[in-house]
Amino acid sequence: MNSKCYCPGRSLVAGLVAGVLAWPSLAGALTLDEALRLAQTGAPSLAAQDAKIQAASSAAIPAGELPDPKLLLGVQNYPIGGPDRGTLDQDFMTMQMVGVRQEMPNSAKRKARVEVAAAAVERAAAERQVEQLNVRQATALAWIGSYSVERKDALFQGFYQENRLLDEVVRAQVAGGRAQPADALTPRQEAAQLEEREDELTRQRAQAQAALKRWIGVAANQPPTGRLPEWPVDPAGYAHRLQHHPELAAFAPMTREAQARVHEAEAQKHSDWSWELDYQRRGREFGDMVSVQFSWDLPLFPGSRQNPTIAARQAELSQLEAEREALSREHAQQLQDQLADYRRLDRAVRRNQDSLLPLAGEKVRLSLASYRAGKGELTALVAARRELIDARLKQIDLEEQRALTGARLYFAYGESAQ
Repeated sequence: MNSKCYCPGRSLVAGLVAGVLAWPSLAGALTLDEALRLAQTGAPSLAAQDAKIQAASSAAIPAGELPDPKLLLGVQNYPIGGPDRGTLDQDFMTMQMVGVRQEMPNSAKRKARVEVAAAAVERAAAERQVEQLNVRQATALAWIGSYSVERKDALFQGFYQENRLLDEVVRAQVAGGRAQPADALTPRQEAAQLEEREDELTRQRAQAQAALKRWIGVAANQPPTGRLPEWPVDPAGYAHRLQHHPELAAFAPMTREAQARVHEAEAQKHSDWSWELDYQRRGREFGDMVSVQFSWDLPLFPGSRQNPTIAARQAELSQLEAEREALSREHAQQLQDQLADYRRLDRAVRRNQDSLLPLAGEKVRLSLASYRAGKGELTALVAARRELIDARLKQIDLEEQRALTGARLYFAYGESAQ
């Protein structure tokens, strides 16, 4: 009898302590690198940005061109009274006219329009860089979340096995008269509680897959494999590259575009002009004619027309400069917050791994030994087991949070600046 009780007890202790620091390797096909590749080649938002760049590039082609010429057709000096009324070739002043007119915007305005179009292309490219950062970062965060769920799921299989070993120990103790019959229900209660926690894990898996599927499609159904990323955290380097963050870098073409619009508004003070060439046909007995004329705009009232537009464009430029400074300060704060959070999580991971987990495992071992010797309560053993389960799950949570924070730092201030 004693021999039968002893073997399950030893198996239980071994099962509880084993895997405290070693996590199972998950089988699957979706690595983090593959997920990032799929996101970068198939994310709809990046395809939209590519189309935006193409649109801006196409719109830049005619930016500096002259407007289309105008074809003029008409009748001049058409008689509506007198003996020649209603005729086209009786009165010597009546002329059938065909002509062409060409508007000629001033050179400063055309140059400014080219600058605006070129800056728009650069801005679209910069916005794609921002979106690419967002896509890659979001994909990495979703993959880390999905991977962590799978790690927890692998632990639960071990939890159930340990629970069955505990049930065997308790039954042996009850059969040997060293435990109360009611104790036989405790392992089943614990199994039910494990099922509740696994239900929550099922919900988390569905949410993690949905988050990942947003970026890589049906490939998110594949179980993640590999290990959590361990990107180097370089506070000094991150601070140095802070100003190269894509969101801040995008302000350079935005500023050039705003400056070009200021130049375009200032060009409104310069006169545009146009020329017109007309051929006028008269009756057979009268000679045909050709007319040439030129026209100029007269910006005579800049105080109520051009100047307010210039002031508006200059205000937009100042707005961009202020927004960039505000965003730069926001990123500086976020960088320091995330670095502090990463250091906290790194300490917590090491503390839990080096201290709390071994102590929880030792507590289970001692509680089990006391229970088998008839000196301890089953409730104390179950409580110790619950603490160990929580510590093992907490270890995954802490490593996940550290990896998530490391990913935010890496994609914002590491990879994006390379």
